[in-house]
Amino acid sequence: MDKPQRHITVGILTAEKVEFVLYGPYRCCGETAEGSMTATLQDGQVSCGGKTARRLVFEADGPDSFFTLKDVTIGVDFHWQRRENQSFKGNLILLAEAEGIIVINDIGIEDYLTCVISSEMSTEAPLEFLKAHAVISRSWLLAQITGSGKSSGEGKKDTPKELVTWQDHEDHEFFDVCADDHCQRYQGITKVKTGTAREAIEATWGEVLAYEGKVCDARFSKCCGGKTEIFSTCWEDDDKPYLQSFKDKFCDTEDAAILANVLPDFDQETRDFYRWTVRYTYRELSDIVRERTGLNWGKIVDLRPIERGPSGRIKRLKIVGSRKSRIVGKELTIRRLLSHSHLYSSAFEVEKTEEGFVLHGKGWGHGVGMCQIGAAVMGHLGYTYKDILLYYYRGAEIVQEDTLSL
Repeated sequence: MDKPQRHITVGILTAEKVEFVLYGPYRCCGETAEGSMTATLQDGQVSCGGKTARRLVFEADGPDSFFTLKDVTIGVDFHWQRRENQSFKGNLILLAEAEGIIVINDIGIEDYLTCVISSEMSTEAPLEFLKAHAVISRSWLLAQITGSGKSSGEGKKDTPKELVTWQDHEDHEFFDVCADDHCQRYQGITKVKTGTAREAIEATWGEVLAYEGKVCDARFSKCCGGKTEIFSTCWEDDDKPYLQSFKDKFCDTEDAAILANVLPDFDQETRDFYRWTVRYTYRELSDIVRERTGLNWGKIVDLRPIERGPSGRIKRLKIVGSRKSRIVGKELTIRRLLSHSHLYSSAFEVEKTEEGFVLHGKGWGHGVGMCQIGAAVMGHLGYTYKDILLYYYRGAEIVQEDTLSL
């Protein structure tokens, strides 16, 4: 893309040893660099290609230059976690820190967004849906790095009777955003297989959602389960007027063609996300909760929803054990404590049986903001990207970012 772009830095991974391949001309420390390379930590510095420094920068020296990182972990801590090789445009930065070599990609925002919308969904998705996603991904990103969407990052209420925590996007020390689902899913050019994603970016270049002159913190999730959720159910108690709860008449679909056009290959391994069921014996759940908390609850004998958000997602849940009982929250904490990875959502009803518990759930993700499945259905039905955006972000407006004070 030839237009001027603001650049951002994206944290890809941290490791003791990093293997990568440079394709096309790159320059490092004033010298040309190409081909397969390995970086290791030596005495607190990065050693790679005969060069040693705390920070090594490989600068792309041509429009077709790209690099491939080996064994990148994606879906960290989620049920789809796996490793794969990924390729990226832009510059490669290797930074030595105590925890290992931090691998950072320096790239233009619009090039980054092309990869994000290709990573979040299939590039075979309807163009209007991809346009909508381009706008919300751009909005979310700018909200985080400019401050208008920042929350407290992490919060905790910790008493003998209650543990309520949340983890939101937090300021990264060495880069703007990370590459995993905790920020936005970014898997480089690996997933950009058609020109549709680029077309969506070009058509919406610089467009963002705004509310009262500030860029919107445009959250989104895979499937709301029939009703969207409000911000405070999942994160700090600071609801956004444009992130409302309402019945979503579009997200209930079993149309295989729509789902195949929206979900990346590995997401299609999950097909029961609109309505789902999880079964645990008493022993299984007791072991999971003990493992996840590090505490001995004894036998888990009851799960009691104390407070729900308007979509039905549980905000505070009382876990009753034979040795210990405690209220836990918020949404993501509940999903983590009741699963080896994550439950699809906290929107579930609890059924007790002689053997244990049956959780009858709905939706995949926190449910705040745009429902990706619902938005994809709207795209297939002929709605424009502006229709989609204003359906999910009520009261917001679509503007050029340069009209705002960012």
